[in-house]
Amino acid sequence: MDVVRAVLSPYDVGDPNLTVLDGGRMQYWVRAADGSAAEIFVDETGILVERPHSGPGVFAIVAELAARLEAVIFDPSEGLFVCGAEAHARLPTDMREKALVIEMTGDAVEAALIGPR
Repeated sequence: MDVVRAVLSPYDVGDPNLTVLDGGRMQYWVRAADGSAAEIFVDETGILVERPHSGPGVFAIVAELAARLEAVIFDPSEGLFVCGAEAHARLPTDMREKALVIEMTGDAVEAALIGPR
């Protein structure tokens, strides 16, 4: 949770009094310098990114968070797993075969999830 705070807090434009929800869950409305934004919910089991506006800035924030946590990004609408090399090495074999390994940059994450601009 400390990594999440460190990465997301500088971009949080929501009410700081509403960041921590019931049960310790956190909610952020992040906005990147290019104006792209997303609502992000975090708890001990995962991170949910909702309504990311297209733009490299918000995807760069998501990429930084995934890279620092060595996390896998899952797109349930496509059944797609996206991750960096470090996270890929730790995946179970069946997930490893299905995962798309990319460089964790905003452009690469955006292209993998919604297609190239």
